[in-house]
Amino acid sequence: MAERKAVLKNVDMSEDMQTDAIDYAQQALEKFTVEKDMAAFIKKEFDKKFSPTWHCIVGRNFGSYVTHETKHFIYFYLGQVAILLFKSG
Repeated sequence: MAERKAVLKNVDMSEDMQTDAIDYAQQALEKFTVEKDMAAFIKKEFDKKFSPTWHCIVGRNFGSYVTHETKHFIYFYLGQVAILLFKSG
């Protein structure tokens, strides 16, 4: 499968963490077909690497308004799929 280019919409996160978020999202899109499973995969990987509590929303049509820890938020698109990942806890 061809790699999708990430289009960042809103970011409050270090460059290294952004790279990890995009990498995990690309892996999730390759492994799963159900958006809930994609979100669970990304969340669990971030919980493991950067300690809990992360939240992830994956979809084609959703609105959001969330509170997050400083430097722990990213919202981006991979193709038609939007990914919102943030830490709050």
